[in-house]
Amino acid sequence: MNLGKLSLRLRIFIAMILLVLLASILIAAVTIYQYNEEARDYHKERLERKEENIKESIEYAIKKTTYPVTTENIALIFKEEIYEIAAIHKLQINLYDLDGELIKSSKPRFVTDSISKCLDPEVLNVISNTYEHRFVSKTVEGGESFLSSYTYITDKKFKPLAILNLPYLENDDFLNKELNEFLERLAYAYLLMLVIAISLAYFLSKYITKSLKTISDKMNETRLEKHNKKIEIESSSEEIAALVKSYNDMIDQLEASAVKLATSEREQAWREMAKQVAHEIKNPLTPMRLSVQSFQRKFDPNDENIYQKVDEYSKTLIQQIDTMSSIASAFSNFAKMPAQQNEMLNLVEITRLALDIFSEDYIVFQCEETEIMAKLDRTQLIRVITNLVKNGIQAIPDEQEEKHIGVKLFEKNKQVIIEITDNGIGITEENNRKIFEPKFTTKSSGMGLGLGMVKNIVETYNGNITFTTQKNKGTTFKVSFPKD
Repeated sequence: MNLGKLSLRLRIFIAMILLVLLASILIAAVTIYQYNEEARDYHKERLERKEENIKESIEYAIKKTTYPVTTENIALIFKEEIYEIAAIHKLQINLYDLDGELIKSSKPRFVTDSISKCLDPEVLNVISNTYEHRFVSKTVEGGESFLSSYTYITDKKFKPLAILNLPYLENDDFLNKELNEFLERLAYAYLLMLVIAISLAYFLSKYITKSLKTISDKMNETRLEKHNKKIEIESSSEEIAALVKSYNDMIDQLEASAVKLATSEREQAWREMAKQVAHEIKNPLTPMRLSVQSFQRKFDPNDENIYQKVDEYSKTLIQQIDTMSSIASAFSNFAKMPAQQNEMLNLVEITRLALDIFSEDYIVFQCEETEIMAKLDRTQLIRVITNLVKNGIQAIPDEQEEKHIGVKLFEKNKQVIIEITDNGIGITEENNRKIFEPKFTTKSSGMGLGLGMVKNIVETYNGNITFTTQKNKGTTFKVSFPKD
């Protein structure tokens, strides 16, 4: 999982949960370590207490004995007493001479073979050469841990008589039970904390990222062509306030830039429009000038065909004047759309009516509904449909055998959608961005105002027009209007 691709809110949420889990694991580990340390200290101190008590009992037995107190008589002195002392203190007792040979043990005779008969030289060396004259070793047998202490037994003059060995089993059953109970309670506590942390992390991350979400939504709504509202957030942090201020400053700069850009685009558009008008008007003026000049040179009142020639010249001039009139009308229609006469229309009927003016039999209308009502201007809607169908017809080469124009009308998500599909030559990639420009055309005739006018009408109704195209396969224009 790539954390860099996760949202800030989710990262905050995961971080807080991981923090609680890490804290619980760390405390559990520290608790287990502490219990183990306490268990070791407990067994160490308990062994020392047992050792002191047993030594006191041994000293008492030595005081009341009638035997001479020597190493050789240790076995006789503790012939019976060693069992009594072991029973009282509930601990095994082994007695070794100063050379490390076993003298007496509180274990029954049939199990004494399991006891070491001779001490390790290291034990003897540590006892004799340390200040405390004591040695403690730890061994593990059969999965159980044992401590063994070795220390001197002395007479009244503190002369060593023998070596006392106390094997001690480290029984941790009680401590382990306590630890398990504590860990169980800790688990319940942390489970509750985890639930609380999840809830807290959810609401806290939501609160932290709420301001960022507001800023993000505003940024997504920001458009160059419309008025953008500034962000107003109360009680925000210093960082969020700085971000909001930067955004609001950007909005001011964007609006100023948009005004400049719109002014520049309008000026450029009018310049281009003026060039286009001049170009279109010059086209019919040239043949008109040539016709007048030719008529002026060849005029002969006595020519028997004078009336026929005047008629031909007149037709040529009228034809070019009509062309100029159509140019003027087209630019007038584009520059100033007629006032909208919105009324509730059945778009199925209006679309059929718009298609009736075409005589091509390959135009197919498709609509699953008999009635789709919307409030639009009848004339402008017909103009949109006829312009798009006309473009589709012109996009299909005359020599193409199979021709098809599909007009589809349907509703979707409170939108009325009109799709017009042709199987013509398609639109080249370089012309994709220019297709809705007022002066752009790929035809040898016409002024290229049709699609620009269609886009103007559609956007007047807060609609949208898009297209998809494939070279030599055709183009689909999709027009959508809000139904309400």
